[in-house]
Amino acid sequence: MKPQLLKITHQPVTSFSVRQDIIPNVNSRWHYHPEIELICFNKSGGTQFIGDHIKKFAAGDVVLLGSNLPHYWMFDEYLADKDEHIPYSTVIHFQENFIGERFLLLPESRPLKVLIEKSRQGILISGKAAEPILSLMDRVYKSTGFKRIITLMECLSALADIEQLTLLSSIGFRYHEYDSENERLNAIYNFTLKNFMKKIELKEIAAITGLIPNSFCRYFKTRTGKTYNQFLLEIRIGYACKLLLDNTQSIKQVCYESGFNNFSCFHKSFKSITGYTPQGYQNAYIKKHIPIKSFQPERQLQIADVDV
Repeated sequence: MKPQLLKITHQPVTSFSVRQDIIPNVNSRWHYHPEIELICFNKSGGTQFIGDHIKKFAAGDVVLLGSNLPHYWMFDEYLADKDEHIPYSTVIHFQENFIGERFLLLPESRPLKVLIEKSRQGILISGKAAEPILSLMDRVYKSTGFKRIITLMECLSALADIEQLTLLSSIGFRYHEYDSENERLNAIYNFTLKNFMKKIELKEIAAITGLIPNSFCRYFKTRTGKTYNQFLLEIRIGYACKLLLDNTQSIKQVCYESGFNNFSCFHKSFKSITGYTPQGYQNAYIKKHIPIKSFQPERQLQIADVDV
């Protein structure tokens, strides 16, 4: 099976779809669709998988995904009794030519055409730059008729005007050549996200894919551009970041709760990935209320003493 093709439904009287998802993980599977996707996370955070990119996302982030770029959102746990009425995300799906076949060929449309080209890798907008986009997306959701189209164009124009965009998936990621092997990635992601807090034996995760350990290691590195150990480490550090910001446990408790069994290894790994010590990361956000360097799993690690 290929990554699951998600069919975006919308009323035949509209040229694009917009919705607010109040159920987290409604599409928590490895999937793709021909529509371009613009999503903002209004509440909560989690882990996102976009092409060969893995990273934590947070409330206030905006992501633009090009046509047929595989992706996967996994929200962190939440308290349903407190958050059930709060939208988790606003999602807009539109075809590249939703406003006409020749619109992107117009000279005035060049910035938008460039934006769409970049979106083939996935684009992240966060912090202050994302705030006007969040507002515009909310207006798109609340608008009707022709005003909805105008507001979406304003939103895309604002995105195109941002000078520094963060591209997510690598430029060499070839998402149009998926075969039956990709079903394995979904199984790997699901198993890892459910079990990262405990020791995962290499033979255990390899069995999920029907491969022997050596073949699994080669397969995972080929498909994702990183080792499984690195991938697992990124998931654990991302979860540790969340616990540190929750500020309900000691740093040593966070270490063990995140799946580490050695505090020294946890400290070294955390600083290598985030650029901060665990205490420094917590202090930067909680005490000073200043932006902190986000979890960056794309960095190459040189850590050999991490248990799978």
